[in-house]
Amino acid sequence: MSDDGSMQAPAAHHPRRVTSFRARRSTISDRQQALWDERWPELGLLARSGDELPAPLDTDAWFGRHAPLILEIGCGTGTSTLAMAQQEPDLDVIAVEVYRRGLAQLLSAIDREQVPNIRLIRGDGVDVLAHMLGPESLTAVRVFFPDPWPKARHHKRRLLQPDTVALIADRLRPGGILHAATDHAGYAEQIAEVGDAEPRLRRISPDAPGLPIRTDRPVTKYERKALAGPDVAELLWERS
Repeated sequence: MSDDGSMQAPAAHHPRRVTSFRARRSTISDRQQALWDERWPELGLLARSGDELPAPLDTDAWFGRHAPLILEIGCGTGTSTLAMAQQEPDLDVIAVEVYRRGLAQLLSAIDREQVPNIRLIRGDGVDVLAHMLGPESLTAVRVFFPDPWPKARHHKRRLLQPDTVALIADRLRPGGILHAATDHAGYAEQIAEVGDAEPRLRRISPDAPGLPIRTDRPVTKYERKALAGPDVAELLWERS
């Protein structure tokens, strides 16, 4: 049984993959747990590496409609997720996060604001891309402030590596958008190199006309704390 109370399929044996996140335990309040018990079965899925994952997701059934689909990898506490979903009611958003505390905060905000177009997955975004979403199923993929893993020996743990960007390109429909943001200059350079090297992606400006999604992110609490610090690099590509 998982720590959210749901039964999980027996773990399959797969080669261990280097992940882009740190392992840590996270706790939630009693009020958050009560809401989790009530709303998670409707709005959330647990997708852990090694478990049998639903493939592919029936997103029309999950959202109760057919709409363009956005995947956000590493939504944190969901500040940007919620605000952008409210601004884009005609789009559906799947927010993926490893840490339960952040998802619990986003779930509370979804319930409080009655936002109907967000669903949550607790798990690894690469697993979701690889096993739960089909080719050309996404209108956009958002990756905001992924862990930069600044030490050289840890660069292999960065999320946006060539294999992952190739997988994202495969899951984007033609005209779909990859939008990444980072305040780490070294990681921004690597993301730019990797994205530019993917033949199915074409670099575009955040204010390019006719994009299928909004690219104006709300300023998060994290960014407000760092306003005197490094600039944020906004990196966008369009799928050919």
